[in-house]
Amino acid sequence: MRKIVLSLAVSLDGFIEGPNGEYDWCFMDQDYGMSAFMNSIDAVFVGRKTYEMSLGMEADMSGMPRMDEYVFSNTLDKVKEGSVLIKGDIKTQVEKIKNQTGKDIWLFGGASLTTTLMTLKLIDEVQLAVHPILLGGGKPLIRDISERVNLKLIDTKTFSTGLVSLKYSVMRS
Repeated sequence: MRKIVLSLAVSLDGFIEGPNGEYDWCFMDQDYGMSAFMNSIDAVFVGRKTYEMSLGMEADMSGMPRMDEYVFSNTLDKVKEGSVLIKGDIKTQVEKIKNQTGKDIWLFGGASLTTTLMTLKLIDEVQLAVHPILLGGGKPLIRDISERVNLKLIDTKTFSTGLVSLKYSVMRS
């Protein structure tokens, strides 16, 4: 079965975006394991806001490998050609996708989709690139989950820039 992997950058104080939605604080000076991660996935899950934001950035994303894109929204009626719109019974649809043949699935964003998938116990792994910066505000990594989620540390990497990569498996009770 394919895994859903939440993988993203986070500030030391737990924010995935700054107070004005900025992410200019994310290090881009080296690979930080992204090439290996990209080779381990062939699909990406995004929420409506992340999808709409990415539409304006397609030229910047030309170096990314080809992958299936699943857009989660109850308000959109259509998505760009080649993407799949998911609405309604998310749990059943996500379980069906996880059972398909393929590599792992990248849960890229956003916060609402992450909360929903965590609450439904569908996320299998959490990979965080913790940046050595305190933003003091912004969009938190996780909010409004309905119950405690236990994680097991399975890997760490430290980089000379101060970035720390943390990899956890989500423990099922």
